Amino acid sequence: MAGIKIGIIGGSGMDDPKLLKNKKEKKVKTPYGSPSSPLTTGKINGIDVVILARHGKDHSIYPTGVNFRANVYSLKQEGCTHILATTAVGSLREKIRPGDLVFVDQFLDFTKQRVLTFHTKKKVVHTPMAEPFCSDLRSLLVKSAKELKLRHHAKGTVVVIEGPRFSTKAESHMFRLLGADVINMSTVPEVVLARELGLCYQAIAMSTDYDCWKEDEEPVTWEMILATMHKNAENVKQLLLGTISKITAVHSHCG
Repeated sequence: MAGIKIGIIGGSGMDDPKLLKNKKEKKVKTPYGSPSSPLTTGKINGIDVVILARHGKDHSIYPTGVNFRANVYSLKQEGCTHILATTAVGSLREKIRPGDLVFVDQFLDFTKQRVLTFHTKKKVVHTPMAEPFCSDLRSLLVKSAKELKLRHHAKGTVVVIEGPRFSTKAESHMFRLLGADVINMSTVPEVVLARELGLCYQAIAMSTDYDCWKEDEEPVTWEMILATMHKNAENVKQLLLGTISKITAVHSHCG
């Protein structure tokens, strides 16, 4: 598709040679340093894609250690017009069950130590953030999820914490009171930086657990997250494949 190039952050298994035609791996540098992993490039259904592992291919980079600016800039540098970002989240709502997908439309930022902008020199730039995610990408994801009969939620608010520790029960209950639906450690500043560069960005949040607010459930563990992610990896892969083939335009409202 002329002019369209899709960046995929996360997306385990999407670099399968059976899916990705003309697969190549390249190391790149940006003005902000090196991204978390080499970029894997190729075509899916005739559309150019670039795949990046947010935490490194061996998941060795802790959340605050991710060079978010280099990651997002490297995709822009490669000519990406859109980003589909997969992320594991804890559920803060009874109705969002482990294994469900949530196409978030809002965020609450509870990070504390991250560089949140590209605009640190010369002049102050105040980027509009009332609607941080791409509504057009979200609509396509909802359509694909319905076609695949996947349990999903068409919108939701993600609260982003610093990590790498999980929440206390008091924090988990507070986030529920503030209106958050899911919780993770990666969406901010990723979405903010994408918006600053004019990229259409949408997160695909996969619920893996109930955090620690739910009294009749075990508090979240890393092993719990991995088990649910592995179980649902094929669903997320099919969702990405179905959605990529539907993207036909760059949306000016994302810039």
